[in-house]
Amino acid sequence: MIQKLLLAAITIMGAIYIFLIPSDPVGFKIFMKLIPMALIILFALTTRSLFSRTYKRIVILGLFVCMIADGVLYWFMIGLITFFIGHIFYIIAFRHMARKHMPIWAAIPLLLYGIGMAIWLAGSQFTTGQTVLGIAIIAYICVITTMGWMAIRTRLPLAIVGALLFIFSDSVLAIDRFVYAIPYRDALVMVSYYAAQVFIAASIGSRVVKYSVNRNNLIR
Repeated sequence: MIQKLLLAAITIMGAIYIFLIPSDPVGFKIFMKLIPMALIILFALTTRSLFSRTYKRIVILGLFVCMIADGVLYWFMIGLITFFIGHIFYIIAFRHMARKHMPIWAAIPLLLYGIGMAIWLAGSQFTTGQTVLGIAIIAYICVITTMGWMAIRTRLPLAIVGALLFIFSDSVLAIDRFVYAIPYRDALVMVSYYAAQVFIAASIGSRVVKYSVNRNNLIR
């Protein structure tokens, strides 16, 4: 019951922030932005881990760092670095659950995405002399694609959907900031961002089915 109430509260507070809260005053805007993340952390804390307490702890750390990043994102580089750290926590968590045998072709779409975005976004900064920012963009693209790949390796559907939504949210934000304006950017970014965090938090309660071979039988 508590889980359903928290999901409803996350949805309501997220919608209020995205569609009703004005840009000014900035302090109140930031405060309202953090409420859905605080609720998502509470959702993660109250989600029973069915396979790994370590995974749960690291995911919660990642959620907490991302909440801090939300608060400091108005100072772009500080926010970028903080989100970078949050992604590292997610990489560590997903790596903890990663399966050893994954077909290498599964990484090709992410690799192509990373290369394409690096050329497009970082290249636009290099051409204007923003070398440091261009390098920071490349580093960030590397970390989010690694996060996505590690999520895929877990074979946990909720973690995979969450990671891909996070990549989508970051991509929309980056394109809007560095290349051209995207209509309804705020809604696209924040809806996919909050959804990503909810899916990642919910993956704590995923069931993992392990298979082993015993006398030529597949045992579940």
